[in-house]
Amino acid sequence: MERRKVDILCVQETRWKGSKARSIGAGFKLFYYGVDSKRNGVGVVLKEEFVRNVLEVKRVSDRVMSLKLEIEGVMLYVVSGYAPQVGCELEEKERFWSELDEVMESIPTGERVVIGADFNGHVGEGNTGDEEVMGKFEVKERNLEGQMVVDFAKRMDMAVVNTYFQKREEHRVTYKSGAEVIRETMRKVLGVSSGRRKEDKETWWWNEEVQDSIQRKRLAKKKWDMDRTEENRQEYKELQCRVKREVSKAKQKAYEELYTKLDTREGEKDLYRLARQRDRDGKDVQQVRVIKDRDGRVLTSEESVQRRWKEYFEELMNEENERGKKSRRGELCGTESR
Repeated sequence: MERRKVDILCVQETRWKGSKARSIGAGFKLFYYGVDSKRNGVGVVLKEEFVRNVLEVKRVSDRVMSLKLEIEGVMLYVVSGYAPQVGCELEEKERFWSELDEVMESIPTGERVVIGADFNGHVGEGNTGDEEVMGKFEVKERNLEGQMVVDFAKRMDMAVVNTYFQKREEHRVTYKSGAEVIRETMRKVLGVSSGRRKEDKETWWWNEEVQDSIQRKRLAKKKWDMDRTEENRQEYKELQCRVKREVSKAKQKAYEELYTKLDTREGEKDLYRLARQRDRDGKDVQQVRVIKDRDGRVLTSEESVQRRWKEYFEELMNEENERGKKSRRGELCGTESR
C-alpha cells in the first residue's frame, strides 16, 4: 500500500478468526472478520488519515463486510467480498450473492459504492451484449461464476471496472493452477515449512541471540530438506533445542526488566497509556463525526450540522418536562395558601 500509494485496500482470505479492528503498523489499520483460521475471512485496510472517517462497520459473514466512510462531506461505502471457488457447492455460492445483495440493498440509492472482491470467476473476453457493465479486456471464456458477476453488476447498475483497462497477458490472471516446475524450484530454493502456524506470535522480547539461532535453524532445515541424511537431521534437531533455550532466556530477561519498570511511577503511566491505546485501536468508530436530521438523513456539512444542533438545544431548553411542571404547580399552590 505504501509503494502503490493505496489509501483503502480490500483483502480476502485473511484467515484471522474474530470480529475486530487492529493497527498493523506503518500507519495502517485493518478491519476484519473471520470465523475459521483455516479458510475464508475478509477485511478492509485503511490508511491512518482515513480511520477517523469511519462511521459504521457491518460484518455480515466471513465472505462479506462493509465500511461506511465520510470523506469531505461525501459518503463512501467500501465493500469487501470473497466469492466461493469454482468447486464449491452451488448453495454456498448463492448464499454469498444473497449476502452481497443484502449489503447493497441497505445502502441508500445514489450513494457512492466501491466493491473490492475476489469473485473467483471469468467474465470472459469481449463484452457483446454487456457493454453497459463491462469492458472488453478479460481472459478466456465466461464461466458460471463470471456470469453471476455480470448479472450482479446489471442488477445493481454497477461496472466491472478492471475489464475497461488493457493489460499485458501475464497481468490479466492473478492465479493459475499447475506449474509443477515452479513448485519444485521453490521447494529446492526455499525449503519446506513444518506446516504448523502459531497464532499471534510475540516477538517483542527477541534479541540478537534469538534471531541468530532462528536463522541458523532455518538454514539447517533447508539443508535437511534438500539432503535427508542422518547428519543433517541431527544438526537440525540440535539447533531446534538451542533456539528453545535462547527463547527461554530472552523471555525471562525481558519480563524481569518489564516488571522492574512497572514498579516505578513512570512504568505505571506507560501501562495505562498502552491500555488506552489498545482500547482505541480495537474500536471500529473512533469518534462521532456526523449527526442525523429529523427524518434520519445524515448531515455532513458544517452548516447543516450546526443548524441541527441549534434546533435540538432550542427544543431542549424550551420544552417543559414533568418535573418542572410539578415544581411550578407546587409554588403556585403555596402562594395561594398564604
